[in-house]
Amino acid sequence: MPEFERLATSIETWWPEILAFIQTGITNAGSEGTNRVIKTTARDAYGFRNPENQRLRTRCATARRGRGCLNPA
Repeated sequence: MPEFERLATSIETWWPEILAFIQTGITNAGSEGTNRVIKTTARDAYGFRNPENQRLRTRCATARRGRGCLNPA
């Protein structure tokens, strides 16, 4: 079956990474999520006249205390 052949090929290709996760339990999911938030926020802020505003908006979105709001209290 072609689906199983493709799955076997994918597993064989990614086996070192799969094995590293199995052995350590460590992933890069946190950094990937942060990168996604930064890219989305930067896209939303595109066109700001002041690049500092875009940087501050991104920083606020990725800071734990300020996540989800532009004016953390």
